[in-house]
Amino acid sequence: MELYKVILVDDEEEVREAIRRRINWEEIGFTVVATAENGEDALELAETYEPDVVMTDIQMPFMDGLTMLKRFKEKVPDVRSVIFSGYDDFEYAKEAIRLEAEEYILKPVDADELREIFRRIKSRLDEQIKQRRNVEQLSKYYEASRPMMKEQLIIGLLEGRELQFDLERYQRDFDLKVESAFYCVGAFRITPMGDDKETLDKNLMAVSLKQIVIERFRGVLEVEAFVYLDTVCVLARLKSTQQYSVFVEEMDRICKVAHKSLHANVSAGIGRTYGNAESIHTSFLEAKDAFHYRIFVGENQALCINDVDPSSHIDDYVSEKQIRHIMRQVKVGTKESLEAEIRDFIEKLKRSDINLNQLQIFYAEFMVELFRLSRGHVINPAQTGFGNVNTNEELAGFSSMDEFADRLIELTEILWEKINNGRLDSTKKLAEDAKQYIADHFGESTLSVDDICSHLNVGTSYFSSVFKKETGMSFVTYLTQIRMNEAQRLLDTTDEKSYIIAGMVGYEEPNYFSYVFKKHFGVSPSKYRQ
Repeated sequence: MELYKVILVDDEEEVREAIRRRINWEEIGFTVVATAENGEDALELAETYEPDVVMTDIQMPFMDGLTMLKRFKEKVPDVRSVIFSGYDDFEYAKEAIRLEAEEYILKPVDADELREIFRRIKSRLDEQIKQRRNVEQLSKYYEASRPMMKEQLIIGLLEGRELQFDLERYQRDFDLKVESAFYCVGAFRITPMGDDKETLDKNLMAVSLKQIVIERFRGVLEVEAFVYLDTVCVLARLKSTQQYSVFVEEMDRICKVAHKSLHANVSAGIGRTYGNAESIHTSFLEAKDAFHYRIFVGENQALCINDVDPSSHIDDYVSEKQIRHIMRQVKVGTKESLEAEIRDFIEKLKRSDINLNQLQIFYAEFMVELFRLSRGHVINPAQTGFGNVNTNEELAGFSSMDEFADRLIELTEILWEKINNGRLDSTKKLAEDAKQYIADHFGESTLSVDDICSHLNVGTSYFSSVFKKETGMSFVTYLTQIRMNEAQRLLDTTDEKSYIIAGMVGYEEPNYFSYVFKKHFGVSPSKYRQ
């Protein structure tokens, strides 16, 4: 049985431990995943544990319980809350109701009462999960989503996005038939004729053309047709390459039929046939290229890329895609993954039909992307040596593709080093700026992590992780240490009363200052001074 997660928040450790020990939490369906002594720490823990229930005192340092719950609702909207307090105050109870607290109970907390409260909470949580898992609702949502999911899958293939899933599994699990022996893409463009007021809106024309496509191919070939931006796209799933001619002929007929029925010019481009889903994007690009040749041959017909541009552009496309992969490794990868990406690509080039001219184009485009990436990270190209690279001369000097790979690795690792050093420097500077802000403002009792993040213009989650990584402690722990060190110095060097020093180092309550000081140094402020 999965247990619901609870965080206990109280500034007194003995209270937290008493609540934890006096109840068999697992028996009633819960587990205490963490405890905190103040609201700031509790909010940090919420990021990690995502609790189902938070149980908190109202009176706490840094942030009172009610304020903390408001913040909790922002981070974990579904969290349930139990408030306990030593004050029987009607205003507190009203605010607790406004915050949708499950219960408001008074200290000392009675174990039996608390068990009953959490049993009620568990019933509500169970009901909530039951509703979410309602099979009938999920089934309806699934059925309604399937056409959209299939269209999104095909659009992802057309756009050349890397598939974040296994295509065979995706089709099996969601019953989406996309896999085929061969693929080919056609793309229609519609151009309204003249200023005829009876002419349909272009978007309506696209919908009508899509329906024409579906009707014309029914029983002829397996196709998927849909409107994509200003294009009606057709993905043909062919059983053999011989069906390519059937696809081309039918696409041409559709152009002529749609021209008459829509009173518009309708032309189509058709890409090459490929034997894998990853190449659907290539066929789509070729279809768009073929369409542009209508300027030479006229409207209302289908144009094949093989007829208008017999030379293959596969290598050019693969190189463009690979450049993006390599640049991603420069930005977020390791040196090892960067080198592996480049060497894998060079091995593919060895097995391809790429010629010297295409390789020269690739190298020139590669250097352009390196310049663009360095500019995006505000790195002076003069610091990288990229300006001295003559791509054609270098290619002529390489005796093997492995030497070319070594050069690409050398160039990209230069930029990788610069980007990573800059990233490290920025996190160090963020931590130093935060420490300086704390040094300037630790005497303010209201100082919080939100104040620092607002000053530095960063998010709280990012700041907390960076600050802890750079200093080895949380913001609250670091602030407490700074305040205690200053309090120690003032006790050593001045005759000020303890309550005055408390205010000077950011504590409004002298008793709480004494409690924190004793916890930090092992003695009270008065004993320390003696």
